[in-house]
Amino acid sequence: MSGGGLRRESPNEEWKLREKPRESDAAAVRSIVESTGFFHPYEVDVAEELIVERLRKGPSSGYHFVFAMLDGETIGYACHGPIACTQCSHDLYWLAVASPQQGKGLGRRLLGETERRIATMGGRRVYVETSGRPQYAATRTFYERCGYRLEATLDDFYAPGDSKCVYVRVVDAGWAQAKQ
Repeated sequence: MSGGGLRRESPNEEWKLREKPRESDAAAVRSIVESTGFFHPYEVDVAEELIVERLRKGPSSGYHFVFAMLDGETIGYACHGPIACTQCSHDLYWLAVASPQQGKGLGRRLLGETERRIATMGGRRVYVETSGRPQYAATRTFYERCGYRLEATLDDFYAPGDSKCVYVRVVDAGWAQAKQ
């Protein structure tokens, strides 16, 4: 499914969104994730493997995607899926924007579209896990500014001195109000 474009600084450039993975997305995702400079090589491998898994198994893989395109090139993406053994909780596994495209609102656009799609799938809560390393301070601030609340911090989770920060956001307002 293609979404509408979002205007950038130049009126001739638009971001287009789509959800169906293509064979070429494995290499594009690898390039995007590597361009951020944040991830270890084994993490880059995982990002690519999720695309391959989805291409092999389709929706039954449990991995769903939103890709951002500019001039026919994939420049950002999000990967999400329902959390096993839950009724309405989803994980946001990946959200990455190619380094040259960062700071232009594309991450927020991808996150918003991902949340919308999760809600239409019956999802009510979105969980995001990120690192507690200083390098990720801007990432944590991004999620907080997008309405995510820090739910837990697991010290030394990824490695000594590298905690796991778990954020959550309710995407079904009706459910959140009924819970109060």
